[in-house]
Order: sequence, then C-alpha cells, then structure tokens
Amino acid sequence: MSKRIGVLLSGRGSNFEALADSVRAGRIPDAEISIVISNREDAHGLLRAAERGIAARAIPSKGLEREAYDRLVVAALNEARVDLVCLAGFMRLLSPYFVAAFPGRILNIHPSLLPSFPGLEAQRQALDYGVKFSGCTVHLVDENLDAGPIVAQAIVPVKPGDTEETLAARILSEEHRIYTEAVRLVLSGKFRIEGRRVLPTTEPTTKPATKEDQEERLAGRAKRG
Repeated sequence: MSKRIGVLLSGRGSNFEALADSVRAGRIPDAEISIVISNREDAHGLLRAAERGIAARAIPSKGLEREAYDRLVVAALNEARVDLVCLAGFMRLLSPYFVAAFPGRILNIHPSLLPSFPGLEAQRQALDYGVKFSGCTVHLVDENLDAGPIVAQAIVPVKPGDTEETLAARILSEEHRIYTEAVRLVLSGKFRIEGRRVLPTTEPTTKPATKEDQEERLAGRAKRG
C-alpha cells in the first residue's frame, strides 16, 4: 500500500513539485502525494498541484489563532489519511497541537546549514555574516523554530559576488535533491534518532503512528491543558 504524503505550502511550491516529480519517477517508491494545503488562497503551488491532478485546498489562516488554525489543517490531513507531512515553504510555525498530531512524521526543508541562520531570509543572513559555505537542511519538526533532529544536509559554497538571489538559486537545487532523499528515508522507517541526529539503519526501527495513537496523544494534551 502506498504511503500518503501531505504537503503544506504558502507560495510557489518549488519543493512540492520536486517531490511530486520524485514520486512519479519512483525515486520515492510506494508513495503518493494525497493532498496539498496552503494558508494562502493565491499560492501558486495550489495551481501546480491541481494541474497534476492532486487534491489542492486553501485553508486561509488570516484572523485565526495559531492552534485554532492548526486544528483545521490537522483535520484535513487526517481526512486525507496522510502518513507524512512535508512542509514546502509553509510560512507558519506549527503549534504543539499540530506536532503532537503527527509525532516524528513532519519534515521541513530550510535554506541554511542549521543550526546556523534559522528563520526568515536565511540566505541574506548568511551573506551578511560573511560565511564561505551555506547550504540546506531537512529536519524533523518539533515545537521550536527550525530546531528538530537533522535528517539530511547539503553544503553550497558562497561565491564572491553572490547575491541573495544567486545563492538562493544554487541552494534550491540542493534542496530538491536532499528533500527526496529525506522523505524516502523517513517513509522507509529505516532510521533511528540519536540526540539531534537522524541516522539510517539497515532494518526498520520506526513505524508511523496509528490514528488511535494520534487521538490518544491529543486527548492527553487536552487533559493537561
């Protein structure tokens, strides 16, 4: 049975398209993207998803408190029965409720070598700091900003005369490559987590949480708070 991926985005959806291409080409085996969700109705990635015949849905976030919004998105992802959530330029910090709903099953791609330059405008941060190397990171998502265990990284040299745009373009190429690798690894279950590192294993050591697991975790959070 194919593993089901849900993608969250806010803009053009370049990393979504790269993942969709990898699924179609078999570089991410036994998988499908079952839904694409955006917090912006005008996100170009929704159009790209619809053109590929993938369910695309806007859930506007304007005016909603963070957890209230996340409850709507979690419900939509559960309705689509997703096994893994991939953030692809989703410009919102997830609430503890969201993270608890998909424990160890949310991936994010960030355009820097974390923990350096988290947050917005990572390429500008790198150029302003004067580093010789930048890159990108795929990590599991926790309740903190760009802070979860690291699954994959790629190094991109900073060239003399680089602008934010030229550096971002070279980093983006590596993002497309390592996001595919990270999704393939996590869906396989052949990894273990040691501290802040995600390490591959020869046999599956993890399994996706069941719907009952998710409900139990969320019920526990509700009782505590």
